[in-house]
Amino acid sequence: MTQKRTVLEVKITGVFVPKYQSGQAAGCDLHAAIKGDVVLEPHDFCLIPTGIRVEIPDGYEAQVRPRSGLAKDHGIGVLNSPGTIDADYRGEIKVILFNCSDKPFKIRRNDRIAQLVFSQVARARFVKVKRLGRTGRQSGGLGHTGK
Repeated sequence: MTQKRTVLEVKITGVFVPKYQSGQAAGCDLHAAIKGDVVLEPHDFCLIPTGIRVEIPDGYEAQVRPRSGLAKDHGIGVLNSPGTIDADYRGEIKVILFNCSDKPFKIRRNDRIAQLVFSQVARARFVKVKRLGRTGRQSGGLGHTGK
């Protein structure tokens, strides 16, 4: 049984309109809107413009995420992944790419550099209390299960 997918209308301006690469893809590709090639040196990072601006409906966000192929094949990721784009932001979307490999990586105009995923968000109403409810875990943090 196929579920009906929610379609979110997002207004956009710019050069490269993101596209989904398959019928069930969660993320659409962001492209490099650069004039000339950019070489991302090993163990360095840089800010790459996408040439687009979006108007995200209230109650949603967009997340900039790495492309798995770039990570697997070249060691390229998104530094602040996932990068959140709030509904009230109207500036150009830019991606902070990093190179965790030992080889330079060349970025060309129109290369697919990251992906954009839209998510519904909830706002919290914080309630100040004297103590929190108890759990079996309590304050066990990173690696607390020993696995």
